[in-house]
Amino acid sequence: MRFGLFGTGPWAHQAHAPALAAHKDVDFVGVWGRNAERALALAGEYDAEPYADIDALIADVDAIAVALPPDVQAGIALRAAKAGKHLLLDKPPAFTAAAAEEIVTAATEADVAGVVFFTRRFMPQIQQFVEAAREAGGWLEGRVDHLGSIFQPGNPFGESAWRKESGGLWDVGPHAVALLLPVLGPVTEVTALSGVRDMTHVLMRHAEGAISTLTLSVDAPAKLEREDAALYGESGVAVVPPVPWLPVEAFARAIDALIEAANGGSPSALDLRFGADVVRILAAAAESIDSGRTVTIA
Repeated sequence: MRFGLFGTGPWAHQAHAPALAAHKDVDFVGVWGRNAERALALAGEYDAEPYADIDALIADVDAIAVALPPDVQAGIALRAAKAGKHLLLDKPPAFTAAAAEEIVTAATEADVAGVVFFTRRFMPQIQQFVEAAREAGGWLEGRVDHLGSIFQPGNPFGESAWRKESGGLWDVGPHAVALLLPVLGPVTEVTALSGVRDMTHVLMRHAEGAISTLTLSVDAPAKLEREDAALYGESGVAVVPPVPWLPVEAFARAIDALIEAANGGSPSALDLRFGADVVRILAAAAESIDSGRTVTIA
């Protein structure tokens, strides 16, 4: 499958580009970036071509991979879907439910496959946990704490303007929701508060009866950094296992999932529909923070 990469930031360097270049079933065609010099440099590392025009790269490939801010990604994804190209998007696929739904609609109409890259959800240990927890059932509560401290010297993600503006809700929140949603079921109500140091707390009611809580930040004090998650229910406590940080391996699995779906196989559980559901929940949380009210999700 011929791939074009959109984006030249740290995530493109750490995950997308090396995984695309190493994958046996991928022809890594080209790179487009908002900074032409960075696109030239990244493309040169992998014998790909730098592109100055978005639509030119879309036209030359079968699929796109995107490592760009969600609002920038959404517009490119929509153009690619309408052009009949498969989509491998980063989380979250957009900042608004409307934009995410527009991508789903365009991909459905063009009959193209889509996958959203929720990093650790593509690691086998987490997939096995999710499947076992879903089969066990009887969960009453889910808790996820995901606190990072990215605005430290030497952390490349701390230079990201959209992370500074949107914080942990939109950066690490998608990972938390993507972990709980397939186990606890659809979310019907969301209440959220945000405090100092980007400390964001989200309370979610699930249609099947469970309640889940998220504690999120990308600006926590360094001593508070943690990633903990667990489910609580009739069978006791199930702690989400730690997994090694292997973004290239995880992205390779996302590529596998997209190629399988594009070739008529099973759609990924982390498809565009799932990505849009995550966006709807996060948008509801953002609305709750702004309004001070619980937000109902239809």
